[in-house]
Amino acid sequence: MVSYLELWFRAFLVTVGAEALVAVPLLGKVERGYPRRVAALLLVNVASHPAVWFVFPELGQGRWSWGVTFLLSEAWAVLLEMGGYQLIFPRLGWLKAFSISALANGFSVAAGLALRWLGFTL
Repeated sequence: MVSYLELWFRAFLVTVGAEALVAVPLLGKVERGYPRRVAALLLVNVASHPAVWFVFPELGQGRWSWGVTFLLSEAWAVLLEMGGYQLIFPRLGWLKAFSISALANGFSVAAGLALRWLGFTL
């Protein structure tokens, strides 16, 4: 039996991998250093992802539907990551930081749903 912590870690790896495909190239417009862009991606995901998996489901339990919990947790991830990108790369600007975060998170959600549809346990 797979523990919830292991499921989270699998989802975290999928999230980081999917978001890296989107965010790392887009961040190249303000940061030439590849390692710094990857480090920023890891940092913002370490800050946002645990709450998506461990906090929001508990907050919503018995109060919110799965859909509301999902939307609130994804909004949290997009906004927190946007703020992180803006703090790390001040020249990025808020709109670009939001756009990168939203695109990267949207892609990671799609990747996770596609993997589940294909039968992978996440």
